[in-house]
Amino acid sequence: MIRAAIALVAAITLSAAAQAAPQDRYATNNGVKIHYVVDGKGPLVVLVHGFPDYWGTWKPLMAELNKAGYRTAALDLRGYNLSDQPKGEAAYAMPNLIGDVAAVVAAEGQKTTILIGHDWGAAISWQVTFNRPDLVNKLVIMSVPHPAGMARELATNKAQQEGSNYARNFQKEGSEKMLTAEGLIGWVKDPKEKANYLEAFKRSDFAAMMNYYRANYPRGAGADTQVPATMAAPNQRVKVPVLVLHGMKDTALNAAGHAGVWNYIDADTTLVMIPGAGHFLQHDAEALTNRTVRDWLNARR
Repeated sequence: MIRAAIALVAAITLSAAAQAAPQDRYATNNGVKIHYVVDGKGPLVVLVHGFPDYWGTWKPLMAELNKAGYRTAALDLRGYNLSDQPKGEAAYAMPNLIGDVAAVVAAEGQKTTILIGHDWGAAISWQVTFNRPDLVNKLVIMSVPHPAGMARELATNKAQQEGSNYARNFQKEGSEKMLTAEGLIGWVKDPKEKANYLEAFKRSDFAAMMNYYRANYPRGAGADTQVPATMAAPNQRVKVPVLVLHGMKDTALNAAGHAGVWNYIDADTTLVMIPGAGHFLQHDAEALTNRTVRDWLNARR
């Protein structure tokens, strides 16, 4: 009987572990399959990565939120890793990217989500909130200013104009030829994760990565800066609580872009500036970032 009881406990433990393990899933948006990984139980949190990255960037934050009673769904952007890689610049225009996030929410059987984004994932998250306000109940933004702040800085701030030179180069035809999987993992500090990133980038489409910039990043400079027609007007308002986190050592996105963000948000707004972190603040200041997001969400549960 004792052996039977031990076996039963072991079976239950293994079953619970299997249920708790992260699961690979797919959502479909107009024929494009979007890979995402889910874990945990509770309110849905959709996490959207940027460039150059993949769903695995969110592993530490997912673990933190799963322990706090949230269900996390981290997607691979189209063109990256295990998601489909449609050809052509038009496939990466913002309406399609908004649709990818909506498809993941729908695939999870939910009508709303907490939305977290970094870099391109943050730009997409702003646009999802503008275009599909029915879909987002709380918004967490890492690094990328509200479009109104970004437009202002591109028009007037020399530091931001210089910081955007990399994006101008990415918009050029053939820029993907300069990229390699090995080169793209240079920012990854965790040696255990480097191999995962290398594998993910070897599966990715470099032209697709550049098409995000060609289709959606503003063109021109100074007062002549032009926002693509596929993007919502920069002065759009947000009606849900917003948490903004920014690494002050970020050289691609100037912290000044977040100034005045509260003028475009009709709910409570929290800004957290992290002096020691660079662009990838979810790794540079992992503990602080994870704790801040968890506590901020719990306070608004």
